[in-house]
This record gives sequence, structure tokens and C-alpha cells, in this order.
Amino acid sequence: MRFGTVPVAEGEGAVLAHSLMLGRKKMPKGRILSAADLAAITAAGIAEIVVARFDPGDVGEDRAAELLAKAMVPDPASAHLRLTAPQKGRVNLHALGPGVVGLDPAAIRALNMIDPALTLAVLPAFARVAAGTMVATVKVITYAVAEAALGRAMAVAPGALRVHPVRMASAGLILTDAPGQAKDLGPKAEEAVRARLIRLGMDLAEVVTVPHEEAGIAAALPRLKGDLSLILTGAATSDSHDVAPEALRRAGGTVARFGMPVDPGNLLFYGALGNRPVIGLPGCARSPALNGADWVLERIACGIMPSPEDIAAMGVGGLLKEIPIRPEPRDRKG
Repeated sequence: MRFGTVPVAEGEGAVLAHSLMLGRKKMPKGRILSAADLAAITAAGIAEIVVARFDPGDVGEDRAAELLAKAMVPDPASAHLRLTAPQKGRVNLHALGPGVVGLDPAAIRALNMIDPALTLAVLPAFARVAAGTMVATVKVITYAVAEAALGRAMAVAPGALRVHPVRMASAGLILTDAPGQAKDLGPKAEEAVRARLIRLGMDLAEVVTVPHEEAGIAAALPRLKGDLSLILTGAATSDSHDVAPEALRRAGGTVARFGMPVDPGNLLFYGALGNRPVIGLPGCARSPALNGADWVLERIACGIMPSPEDIAAMGVGGLLKEIPIRPEPRDRKG
């Protein structure tokens, strides 16, 4: 593509690079100039214009954006994405429903290295999305791009982006009543957990309150309704062999991980009882504010069981905003 200033008389068939005001009327940039357009520009007293001219093999911005987006998501329905029609070199990709973002960072970096005119911006991996959330935008930032560069980008694009939809319909919640706990602790926990599930399109199937003892939790777990079991104790879980994790083992389940490098959210554990995932929520889950439990809950609800490596990687970006209700702030003043 050739870009630059030319006499108005030489602009026919070129793309107008910058908008022009012709009296009270605006001629928008991106317009392919006709003889009538040039006459109007001349009549306005303008002698030179900035234009872009395509070379053989160049692909216009809208077509290039459309081809690249479709190469990246050849089957939008299976990727749980919706592609917009191209406009001004841009195609946006929106989530069809709640879920988390899945992407191939290496492919996205490779695509963005091919030609500065070809750009793909995406949400972070595992970002929670709802129906209609913009997950990514493809933008061709020049009026055309060389066909060869576009071809290379399309070759690395397939499979680079998708939304993992929520697979679970409901969850059950076990609360424990610890000696001396505030009376409003349980209702606050239920309200906050319910709100989290609603954001994922899930129902809170059942809430069961038991004494803060292994036996009570262990007895409640197998009978708890829901595709996912959540435990939020009245006293903090301070060790892998504390009351709640031991109750999961006593019920016949397994604990895959205790603790995570996300603050707030350190005191989380998760595992399974049979085929049903179990998450031991940290106390900060009583607050609606973002915490490490959100990241684990969202992935598991989408059928993605985090590995130890996944949890370790959460430490990068894992220092989250402090929660005001926290009984022991991490940064004490004075």
C-alpha cells in the first residue's frame, strides 16, 4: 500500500486517509474517492489530499479483519463466541454466555508479530465473561494489508481463542457454626456465594449449616445437592488437616490442594468427593470483592480443574485489593 499526499486531481479510486470538512458537510476518512468527490473537494478550495492506494495483492481493512477473525474462530458456536460484521477494519468477538476465556498466548504473540497493521487484543486468560462480553477485537490499523502477511497471520490464528462455558448448573453450600461466631456471618456468606453463582448462571441448590466439626461436615457432604460442593467454615481453615479438609477425607473424598498464592484467598482448598468437585472457600468469600476463590470457582464451574502449576501461576497478579471486612489486614498501620 502506498500512503501520502497527492494533488486532488490524482486521487480518483484512492482511499481518503483523513476526514475533510467541505463547508458544513463532512467527507469521512476511508471513503474511496470518485470523480464527483474530487470535484467537491476542489470546489472547497483544497488542492492536496492524503490518500492510500492499494498495491496488487493488498487486502482492504474490512476484508482482512473478517478473514483473520474467521481464521481464528472457524466455528464460532463451538468456541462460544459471536463475531460482528467488519467495520472500519475491526471485528469484535463477544461471548455467547457465561464462562472463562481460553487462549493460546504463544499464538497470539506470534500473530501480533507478523505485521504491525494486524492486531489482536484479548482479555486475560481465564477472565470471567458473561453473555455479550467483548472477549477480543481484531483491528487492521491501516487501510489495507499485504496478502502474504495476512496469510501468515491466518496460519497461526486457528484455535487461539475461545470461551469455556459454564458446565455446572448448581452448587450446594455447607456452612459451619463455630463457637462465638457473629450471628450475621452465615447470612452474609450465603448472600455472597449466591451472588457469585448467579454471575456464572448457576443456582444455589441448597444451604446446610452444621456444627464446626469433622463429623457434621462429613455427614452433610454426600447428601448435599448441586453439581459442585462448597464449604465455608465459621473458623478459618489454617492447615491441610484442619476440620474441613479432614471432613472431606472422612467422607471418602480427596484434597488436591490447600493454600494458594492469591491474597485475599490464601486459605482455600479444593478436591473431590467421587465425581463431584469440592471447594473449601476462604473467609474472604463472605465479601463480594474479588478474591482467589473466584478464580478457582470460575474454572471448576467451567469444567477446568486447576493443576498445582495453575495455582502457582496465579501468584503473578495475585495481589488483589484488600477486603475491608478482613479481621487481620495484611498491611497494619502504626
